[in-house]
Amino acid sequence: MSYLTDSTWQDWLKDIIDVGIVSFIIYKLILIVKGTRAVQLLKGIFVLVATWAISTWFNLYTLKWLMNQMFTWGIITVVIIFQPELRRALEQLGRGNLFSRTSSIERNALSEQLEEIIRAVQHMSKRKIGALIVFERKTGVSELIESGIPLESRISSELLINIFTPNSPLHDGAVIIRGSQIMAAGCYLPLSENPFISKELGTRHRAAIGVSEVSDALSVTVSEETGQVSLSINGMIVRDINEESLISKLFEELTSNDGKDKEKRGFAALWKRKGE
Repeated sequence: MSYLTDSTWQDWLKDIIDVGIVSFIIYKLILIVKGTRAVQLLKGIFVLVATWAISTWFNLYTLKWLMNQMFTWGIITVVIIFQPELRRALEQLGRGNLFSRTSSIERNALSEQLEEIIRAVQHMSKRKIGALIVFERKTGVSELIESGIPLESRISSELLINIFTPNSPLHDGAVIIRGSQIMAAGCYLPLSENPFISKELGTRHRAAIGVSEVSDALSVTVSEETGQVSLSINGMIVRDINEESLISKLFEELTSNDGKDKEKRGFAALWKRKGE
């Protein structure tokens, strides 16, 4: 009570500013972690902390001792596990971008980007040019991006077509798109080991399924043998998907949950009229 009595308005203002700055920094750090696999790791750490609290509350000595041992080495473990995220945060701090990151995509910009992608997919499908385009979503695939050639370029149908043109240096790998940019080309993806996948599917399709198994990314594949377009999501693949369904599904999955079905159908119908 004496602290409350002796405190002046300057002390209160200082405390409010202090708490506000710390809260803002924590919020920005959460934005950096968001969209990466570190989110799942943070959930695991939260479970461990909850287990330690329960063991302390109920005096479960063995479990409490085990948790204490884990926390003793926890700092080193966190540094090792979160090394990519820590490096990225330091890089953004060095560039002055720590407090200016944005993660949302404007709907009108997304429509334009999908238009470019669909145009490229149509072109490659008609000419049986093999292609694999991956769309990063909430779960980051930075390690896969680093396996390819960095581009960080604007999405355009011409660039995508040139990348996948046979005998070009990057045509064998995957293109990874993050937000409004083509982040890298020629990327190596993990192959699915699902034994139930059709034997007709080659390495490109297995890679498309594989990346959708280890993350929430979705991918579009163009077969160089048949020209068929496939969509892979959540470890499953839809083969020979038609244009309207592909457009609708891409727009649905790449927009936020508050998107309206009317907008999705409207974009698909608009593109259909353009192709007629």
